[in-house]
Amino acid sequence: MRRIAVCPGSFDPITLGHLDIITRASKLFDKVVVLISKNAGKSQASFTPTERMFLAETATHGLENVVIDILDGLLADYVRNIGAVAIVKGLRAVSDFEYEFQMALANKKLYGGAETVFLTTQSENMYLSSSLVKQIAYFGGDISHFVPDCILEDIKKRLVKENKNYEY
Repeated sequence: MRRIAVCPGSFDPITLGHLDIITRASKLFDKVVVLISKNAGKSQASFTPTERMFLAETATHGLENVVIDILDGLLADYVRNIGAVAIVKGLRAVSDFEYEFQMALANKKLYGGAETVFLTTQSENMYLSSSLVKQIAYFGGDISHFVPDCILEDIKKRLVKENKNYEY
């Protein structure tokens, strides 16, 4: 039996923190599906689902058991449909746990055939989020320490503010 895990997230954009969790999950499971999904709690994404899929494919190139997919629906239904045994979520801090714990309980209620597995981030990624990357990039800051080199220019092209003449 192949052990399939789903690693869901908005990945808007994918960061080194995401890549760390995905890489570590790829060592625990036979197949890892990085699932690009819409975050209902966030108003608008910076990248389309297709663009996020391309960035994730580029960033995970070389991880032979990792595939990328897009979801427009319930995670529990997707997990059931592909026969996954686990949902992998990364935790940065205690503040992440409460929300992720609620989601894990809801997903277990919707589909009891998969367990949620929490992987804690490495200490250097504790503060790292896609939102932080977007904010730093918008103002022209250096995001090279936060995103994979292979997609750095693609992210900068989209996120760096064109006009540096700020009005205060």
